[in-house]
Amino acid sequence: MSRVALGTEWALDWMRGAAASLSDHRAELVRLDREIGDGDHGENMDRGLSAVLAKLDGLADGATPADVLKLVATTLISTVGGAAGPLYGTAFLKASGAVAGTQELDSGAVVALLTAARDGIVTRGKAEPGDKTMVDAWTPAVDAAEAARSSGADVAAVLTAAADAAAAGAEATEPLVARKGRASYLGERAVGHRDPGAQSTALILRAAAEAAA
Repeated sequence: MSRVALGTEWALDWMRGAAASLSDHRAELVRLDREIGDGDHGENMDRGLSAVLAKLDGLADGATPADVLKLVATTLISTVGGAAGPLYGTAFLKASGAVAGTQELDSGAVVALLTAARDGIVTRGKAEPGDKTMVDAWTPAVDAAEAARSSGADVAAVLTAAADAAAAGAEATEPLVARKGRASYLGERAVGHRDPGAQSTALILRAAAEAAA
């Protein structure tokens, strides 16, 4: 049976799944970031999501999806180093605001959540598609989610479309020359390497889709 809406349990399952995925892929993200950055993205994201995991059970009864997302935001901002903490923190904070006061998220609300997250990252990081950043995963994810919603897809299918597009977007960063962040200092030497932030985005959005399925 198709899912019409997603509630707080989905948001909790999403974060638990994301924490597990980032832990499983920590070494991969470390390697990707070592090639074009500081080499700490995997460790930072694993630490941040582990801290989120430790706090989820402390949420009050009656918490909404927005409450979960706000908890994620504040935890990542305080525990994740480098650029990723502020960027992901802003993403989840804006996503929380987009669905505030809503107990059940339909396809339109999920698209609003993803769009707000992406826009928060763009505002905070001043990056555009093609700059070889996590925006190159978030923007196709938002576009695919909106296209799926417009075609009448259920909420789980909307998230699957977003996750598939994010994965393709992360892969598509490999031939790009970085124009933002530490990787931009490498010039042409960044070509052939996948952006670690785009890859972690793909993992996080895949967790969202799997939690909905």
